[in-house]
Amino acid sequence: MEPREHEGRSLIDLQARTAREFAGRPAILWEGRAITFSEFDDRSGRAAGGLARRGIRPGDRVGLYAINCDAFAVAYFAILKAGATAVPINVLLNPREVLYILEDSGAAGLIYHEKLAPQVGVIRGELASVSLFVSIGGGLPGDDDLAQLEEGDAAPPAPALDPAEDVAAIIYTSGTTGQPKGAMLTHRNLVANTFSVREALALRPGEDVLIVVLPMFHSFAATVGMLFPLLHGCALVPLPRFEPELVARAIEESRATIFLGVPSMYGVLLRLRHEMVARFASLRFCVSGGAALPVEIMSRFEEKFAKLIYEGDGPTECSPVTCVNPIGGRRKIGSVGIPIPRVEMKILGDDGGELPRGEMGEICVRGPNVMKGYWRREEDTRESFFGEWFRTGDIGYEDDDGYFFIVDRKKDMIIVNGMNVYPRVVEEVLYAMEAVREAAVVGEPHELHGEIPVAHISLQEGSTATDRDIREHCLQHLGRHEVPRRVRFHGELPKNAAGKIIKRQLRLHGERERGVDLVGG
Repeated sequence: MEPREHEGRSLIDLQARTAREFAGRPAILWEGRAITFSEFDDRSGRAAGGLARRGIRPGDRVGLYAINCDAFAVAYFAILKAGATAVPINVLLNPREVLYILEDSGAAGLIYHEKLAPQVGVIRGELASVSLFVSIGGGLPGDDDLAQLEEGDAAPPAPALDPAEDVAAIIYTSGTTGQPKGAMLTHRNLVANTFSVREALALRPGEDVLIVVLPMFHSFAATVGMLFPLLHGCALVPLPRFEPELVARAIEESRATIFLGVPSMYGVLLRLRHEMVARFASLRFCVSGGAALPVEIMSRFEEKFAKLIYEGDGPTECSPVTCVNPIGGRRKIGSVGIPIPRVEMKILGDDGGELPRGEMGEICVRGPNVMKGYWRREEDTRESFFGEWFRTGDIGYEDDDGYFFIVDRKKDMIIVNGMNVYPRVVEEVLYAMEAVREAAVVGEPHELHGEIPVAHISLQEGSTATDRDIREHCLQHLGRHEVPRRVRFHGELPKNAAGKIIKRQLRLHGERERGVDLVGG
């Protein structure tokens, strides 16, 4: 199917077509067996019939709270085939945060993995809107089981969908300030993004095998690691946890061709013993997204494993991929690449005016992948757009060749004595130190300077660098206003489920040290 032919199709339409075309080929490789496209289509269809029989109606929202497994994908498509909207939930959230998402979305049902049953039990009594609970594996007493739904004989519904308007998924953003917001992604948004990703990454329908260790509730893994393979005839290998040796074995056993990761994962994989390197032989290349990939980590990984990493980017609100370095083409180290097909990117100023190439401003995006809006947040939606252009919140620039560079998140920029300090610039310098394993720079209020940069560091095992060593190294490579005024050492930096360093926790750490009243405000 040509990319333009998909525009009037839903995720359900495209998945059904792919199931017919690739019926006997593996769709999911799970626990030593292959689930074919035909089997996946049948399982998700039967489960959809079971959901409908138990009261799920078109337009309902259904929470999906599960670790990576074959059943995650089955449940996701069962929700869609019932005409409902999937609401994937971060498995690392505490029960109160899970409760907020289910209440805010007005979820009518919840499908959860047995390992998360205790968390569901904590909030179950407060879930007024949720009338149906379905477990993956052994759940709480009285709940339905997804496997039983799959074995039923209820015919899948045939919902009448408008791909441009009907919301396939509401994915809640991590919310650095206030409560998270639900980005509404339509069938058209997600279908369009899978076609653009297929072209941009030169992926091969019916051939490529993708390792999916990134959590499938995360937008990057959901679109590139799950939806793309299931809509385009490739196989996915879901892994429930990130362990370097587990990843290496899975790549070798599945003959995987694509590895999807975030920067922290590449840093951890570097710790693998040299004899494990051969297990990566089948990979064509790796992809990094979700956060800026430090140049030092990229260089060391590529030298050790002899596999190129192609860096890309995109926010949840854009389904999420917006740009990537061209596969087999010119890579620019430190760049997130060029816009993927049918997606436009521009650098806009605070007034929404376009800035010339080379000038710093906010990266904005336009295309069929851009969300419908935030769920029940009309004002937030309006503030996130300049007309048709979605404001990503990333500060960056476009070079003369049309490659985009992200300097930092707009909210993360530090202003020292009226001068802008971009944490990513400082972090790149820190990662160049052999002793540094992880680094993150945040701003802290200062009476004299307005703000000061503070470096949070975890060291390589056996290294003994001091704060003086860190500062002296920075003085050789940065302006004085960019040099961290304080250095704090950690065993590990806090990360979310996608492996991204959580800077808001580091800021809270600093507030506690300064005696800020976090309870009373």
